[in-house]
Amino acid sequence: MYIKQIIIQGFKSYKEQTVIEPFSPKHNVIVGRNGSGKSNFFAAIRFVLSDAYTQMGREERQALLHEGTGPAVMSAFVEIIFDNSDDRFPTGKPELILRRTIGAKKDEYSLDRKNATKSDVMNLLESAGFSRSNPYYIVPQGRVTALTNMKDAERLTLLKEVAGTQVYEARRTESLKIMTDTNNKRAKIDELLDYIKERLSELEEEKEELRDYQDKDKERRCLQYTIDHREQVAIADELENLDGQRQTGVEDTDDSRGRFTQGEKNIAEIEAEISNLKQQMGFLKVDKRQLEIERKENARAKAKVELDIKGLTDNQKALNQSKTRNQQEVQSLRTSIHQRETELEKIAPEFAELQKNETGIKSELESAEAIRQRLYSKQGRNSRFKNKKERDEWLKNEINEAYPQHTKMKAVRMQTVEEITQLEKDIAAAESTLATLREQYDQRGNNTESMQQQVQAAKEERDRLMDERKQLWREDAKLESVVNNALTERGRAEQNLSHRMDQNTSRGLAAVRRIKQAQKLEGCYGTIAELMEPKESFGTAVEVTAGNSLFHYVVDNDETASKVLEILQRERAGRVTFMPLNRLKPRTGNIPRTNDAIPILDRITYDAQYEKAFQQVFGQTVVCPSLAIAAQYARSHGVNAITMEGDQSDRKGALTGGYHDPRQSRLEAVRNVTKWQNEHDIHKERLNEIKRTLNLKDQEITRAVGNLQKLEQTRQRQEGSYAPLQQEIRSQTIHLENLKDTLSAKIRAKASIEASIKTLTEQQSAHEAEVSSEFKKALTREEETQLENLSSTIQDLCREYKKVSADRSELESRKSTLEIELRENLRPRLDQISAQEYENQDGGSKSSLREAQAELKRTNKAMEILETKLEEIESSIDQSNAQITELETRLAETKRQQEEIAKGIERAQKRMEKNMQKKAILAKQATEVNSRIRELGVLPQEAFAKYEKMKSEAIVKRLHKVNEALKKYSHVNKKAFQQYEQFTTQRETLTKRRAELDSSAASIEELITVLDQRKDEAIERTFKQVSREFANVFEKLVPAGRGRLVIQRKTDRQAAAQAAEEYSDDDERRESVENYTGVGISVSFNSKHDDQQRIQQLSGGQKSTFHGFLPPILHLLSPNVLTRHFPPFKGLCALALVFAIQRCDPAPFYLFDEIDANLDAQYRTAVAQMLQSISNTPAEGSSPQKSKKKKAPAKKTPRKQTAAAATSSENGESAASNEDVSDEISEPEGEEEEEEEEGSSGVGGRQFICTTFRPEMLLVAEKCYGVRYAGKSSSVVAVSREDAMEFVQGERQ
Repeated sequence: MYIKQIIIQGFKSYKEQTVIEPFSPKHNVIVGRNGSGKSNFFAAIRFVLSDAYTQMGREERQALLHEGTGPAVMSAFVEIIFDNSDDRFPTGKPELILRRTIGAKKDEYSLDRKNATKSDVMNLLESAGFSRSNPYYIVPQGRVTALTNMKDAERLTLLKEVAGTQVYEARRTESLKIMTDTNNKRAKIDELLDYIKERLSELEEEKEELRDYQDKDKERRCLQYTIDHREQVAIADELENLDGQRQTGVEDTDDSRGRFTQGEKNIAEIEAEISNLKQQMGFLKVDKRQLEIERKENARAKAKVELDIKGLTDNQKALNQSKTRNQQEVQSLRTSIHQRETELEKIAPEFAELQKNETGIKSELESAEAIRQRLYSKQGRNSRFKNKKERDEWLKNEINEAYPQHTKMKAVRMQTVEEITQLEKDIAAAESTLATLREQYDQRGNNTESMQQQVQAAKEERDRLMDERKQLWREDAKLESVVNNALTERGRAEQNLSHRMDQNTSRGLAAVRRIKQAQKLEGCYGTIAELMEPKESFGTAVEVTAGNSLFHYVVDNDETASKVLEILQRERAGRVTFMPLNRLKPRTGNIPRTNDAIPILDRITYDAQYEKAFQQVFGQTVVCPSLAIAAQYARSHGVNAITMEGDQSDRKGALTGGYHDPRQSRLEAVRNVTKWQNEHDIHKERLNEIKRTLNLKDQEITRAVGNLQKLEQTRQRQEGSYAPLQQEIRSQTIHLENLKDTLSAKIRAKASIEASIKTLTEQQSAHEAEVSSEFKKALTREEETQLENLSSTIQDLCREYKKVSADRSELESRKSTLEIELRENLRPRLDQISAQEYENQDGGSKSSLREAQAELKRTNKAMEILETKLEEIESSIDQSNAQITELETRLAETKRQQEEIAKGIERAQKRMEKNMQKKAILAKQATEVNSRIRELGVLPQEAFAKYEKMKSEAIVKRLHKVNEALKKYSHVNKKAFQQYEQFTTQRETLTKRRAELDSSAASIEELITVLDQRKDEAIERTFKQVSREFANVFEKLVPAGRGRLVIQRKTDRQAAAQAAEEYSDDDERRESVENYTGVGISVSFNSKHDDQQRIQQLSGGQKSTFHGFLPPILHLLSPNVLTRHFPPFKGLCALALVFAIQRCDPAPFYLFDEIDANLDAQYRTAVAQMLQSISNTPAEGSSPQKSKKKKAPAKKTPRKQTAAAATSSENGESAASNEDVSDEISEPEGEEEEEEEEGSSGVGGRQFICTTFRPEMLLVAEKCYGVRYAGKSSSVVAVSREDAMEFVQGERQ
C-alpha cells in the first residue's frame, strides 16, 4: 500500500486544483525554491492523515485557506488516493480515496466519495498501520532539529509514546480515581453504620407505647373503611347507571351518525349524478346546436343542388334534340360512304385488271417495236460498213457503251424496289397509327365515363372524410368540456384537501408533484394516502392511526429525497417529510391476531414494494371492537390499538377519542383528488388521442382533395385532347393517301425501268449475235419475213392498247372521283358531326346531372340522419330534465333528513356531555374515597365483615369515640416499628456494601500493580528494540563508527544500578521505570572500539563543520539562498533515531521534509543509499525473502564481561548495548533458525516522499517532482532527474 496520487485545491498556497502525477511506490523526491510551497505540500498530507489539525477555531481554519488576489477561496480540500492492491485497507477495493474538506464553518471527511466521520477515518488508518503513538512516518521541517536539541528527559518521553504507555497511564489514572471514590464511600458507610446503631437503641423504647396506639388505630381504620366502602359502592352503582345510559346514547348516536354518514354519501352520489346529467345535457345541447347548423347547411346545399338539377335537365333536353338531328345526318353520311366504298370495291379489281392488261399490251408493243427497230438498224448498217471488221468493231463499241447504261438502270431498279418496300412499311405503320388513333377517338366516351366515375369516387371519399372530421370535432368539443370540468373539480378537491393540512405541507406536496414531472423522477411514488386503499368501514381508523403520516412522501432512496429537498429549499416551496424505502427499518412487535384484535395492515390494500413504509406507519396498530378491549391489548402486547370509530389507546396507556366528522375526512379528500385527477388524466389522454386523430384526418382530407384536383385536371386534359386527336387523324389520313399515291408512282416507274432493261438486254443480245454472224449487205429472208410480220403485229397491238387505255382511263376517272368524294367530303363531314355529337354529349350536363342527382341523394340521406339524431337528442334532453327534477327532489328530501339527524346528534351530544360532567364528579369522588381507603393501609380481616350489619349512624358515633381516645397518643412515634425495620435492613445492606468495597479496593490495587508492570515491560521492550535498531542504522550510516542508546536513572539509585549490573537483564527489567530520568545517545564516529561520546559532548572539529542551504526551488524563480548552521553529527544521530523508531513501528510510507539539510555529503550519501535500500526491499507480508543460515555459537560471556558492557555515567546511567541484546537472543550452538533478510522486516519495501536541497538523494530517486510558485499559487509537476539535478546544482552555485 502506498500513496498513488494527491489532489490539492484551495489549501494554503495551492489555490487552483493541483493534480499531482502518480507517485512511485518506492522513492520520490521533490525539489523547489524556498517559499514555493514544499512545506505546504507536506502540511496538506499531515492535514489529512495526522492529528496536527484538530479542534481548530474559525480563524485557524481560515488560515488554511488560500489568501490572495481575486475571488476569495471559501473552501479547500486535500484528496489522497492510496493504492490498496495489497488489501491493507479492509475495503475490498484496489484503491482508497480519502478526502478532507475544510471551510470557514465546516470540516468534513470522505471515504471513496462518501461522507465519513473523523473517528471512522482514524480507525481505518490505524487498521492499515498508521500509529498515533508513533507519528514519525511524517517528518516535517524542524523535526530532525527538534530531535537533535531534545533533552534526555524529552527523549525518554518520546520512547514512552512509541511504547504506547499512554494507554497504561490512562488506565492507571482511572483506577486511582475509582480507588479514591471507593475509600470515600467506605468512610461514608462507616458514618451511617454508627448513626444506625444509635437510632436502633432509641426505637426499642418507643415500641411498647406504639402497640397500644396501634390497637386503637386498627379499630378506627376498620370503622373508617366500612363508611368509605359503603360510599364507594354507592358511587360505583351510580357510575354503572351512567355508563349504561352512555352506552345506550352512544349506540343511538352511532346509529344516527351512521345514518348521517350514509345520508352524506347519498347526497354526494345524487349531486354527482345531477352533475353528470347536467354535463350530459350540456353535451346534448352542444350536439343539437351543431346538428341544427348542419341541417341548415344541408338545406341550403339541397336547394342549390335542386336548382342545378333543373338547369341541367333543361340543357339535357336540348342536347337530346340536337343529338337526334346529328344521328340522322350521321346515318345518311354513313350510307353514302358505304355506297361509295362498295362501288370502289367493285371498280378496284376491274381497274387493276385493265391496268395489268394495259401494261402487258404496252410491253408487247414496245418489244415488237424494238425488234423492228433493230432489224431496220441492221439493214442500214450493212450498207454503212464495207466489211465485217468495221461492222464488228462498231457493234462491240455499241455493246460496251450499253453496259454502263444497263448497270445504271439495274441500280435504279434496285433503288426503286427498296423505295417501294419502304413505302409499303410506312403505309402499314401509318395504317396502324391511324387505326390506333381512331380506336382512341372511338373510345373517348368510355374513357370519359371512367374518369367521371373516378372523380365521383374521389368526391365521395372527400365527403366521407369530412363527415368523420365533423364527428371528431363534436367529440373533441365534448372532451374539452369534460377535461375542463375535471380540472375545475380537481382544483376544488385540492383546495379542500389543502384546508385539511398544514399550508407548508400543501405547498410542498404540490411542488414535489411538479418537480417529479419536470425532472422525470421515477423514484417518487406518492404520499401514504395516495398509495393505499383501506376497506370502507376502516377509513376512520386508518386516518386516525396515520395522522400526519398520511402526507409523508414515499421515495425509493435517500438520494432521490435529497435531490428533491435541495430543489424545495432552493425554491422555498414548503416542507415535506420523505420516507426513503432504503432507509426505513420498521420494528416488528408482538402483534396479536385474534377475532377482537385485527392488524390494521390486513385491512389496507397497497403495493408490496411499499411494504416498509406501511409497516413503519401501521405495523404496530391493531383494530379492536371497543376502547376497553383496545386498552387491554395496548397494555398486554405493547401495541397501539384503535376502534372502528377512531378511539385510540397507545402502548403508554393514553386514551384518545371523540367524534370524527366524515365530511372532514382527509383520506376522503385525498380520494376525491385522486378520483378527479384520474378522470382528468383519462379524458385528457383521450382528448390528445382525438386531436392526433384530427390531425391525421386533416392530412387524409388534404390528400383526398389533392387527389380529386388531380383527377379533375386529368379529365380536363383528356377532354381537351380530343380536338388535337381528331386533327391528328386527319393529318394521318392525308399522309397515308400521299404514301399510297407515291407507291403507285413508284410501281409504275419500276415497270418502266424493267421494260427499258429488257429492251436494252435484247438489243445487246442481238448485237452479240450479229457479231458472230456473217457480213451481208442485205437482210436474210427470215429477217425480212420477221420484219413484215412485225408490222402487222404492231398495228394490232396499237389498236388493242388504245382500247384498253381508254377503258382504264374511264375507270380511273370514276375511281378518283369516288376517292376524292370520300376523302374530301363524306368522311370529314362524318368526323365533324361525330365530334360535335360527342362534344354535345360530354360537354353537356349529362355527367354533371348524374353528379348533381347523386349529391341530392346524399344530401337527402344526411338530412334524414340529422332529423333522426335531433329527435333522439330531444328525447334524451327531456329524459335528463325529468331525471334531474326527480334527483333534485330526492336531494332536498335527503338534506331535510340530514338536518333532522344532525339536530338529534347535537341533542344526544349535549346529553352525553352532561352525563360526562356528572360522571367526572362521581369519578373524582370515587378517587377521593379510594384514596382514603388506600391511606388506611393494610386492613385486618375483621374490617371486611365485623361492621357490615351495623347502621351507618352507629358507625359514625363509634368512630367519633375512637378518634377521641386516640388524641392522647398524639406524641407517639407512629413509625417506630417501620423505622426499626428500615434501619435494621439498612444496616445489613451497608455492611454487605462495605465488604464489596473492600474487595473492590483490593482488586484495583492489584490492577494498578499489573498496569505498572506492563508499562515497565513495554518501555523496556521498546527501549531494547529501538536501541538495537539504532545501533544497526548508525552502523550503516557511519560504517567506521558505533552508536547506542543509554538509559539514565536517578542519582540516589546509582549504587543500586551499579549493583544491578552484576545480575542478569531479567533482574534489571523488574526495576520500576519511575527511576528512569532520560535516554541518552552515545556514539563514536571513527572507531568501533574507542570510547563513545554522548551527543552533548560533540564539539571541536566535529562541530566545526557546518553545512546548510535551502534546496533550490525551481529554475523559474530567482534563488534565495539562506544559510543555516547545524552540527552535522547531531543531525545524523537524530536521523538514526528516527529510522530506529520507524523500524520498530513500521508504516506503509514515509514523508521526509529536508531531513538531509544539516548533513555533509558523506552522510547525505549514506542516508540516500539507506532510503534506496529500504524502498527497493520487499516489505513484510508482500514478498518475504527468508534464508536459513547457520547461527554462530553463542559465546559464554562471563557475568563481569556482561556487566562491563553496560557503562555507567556519573548521573547513574546504564546502557544496553547491541551485544547485550545479541547475548539475550542467542541460542545453543549448532541450531538453525529462520532469519529474515535485512529489510524484510521494519520499513522494507516502503514508499518515501522526500524534499531536499542536495543532489545525493536525487541520484537514487525513482521519480522527481518540482514545486512552482506563480501567480501567487503553487503547483507540483513531475520533472526528470536531469532537470532536478541541474536545478539543484544551479542553486548551489
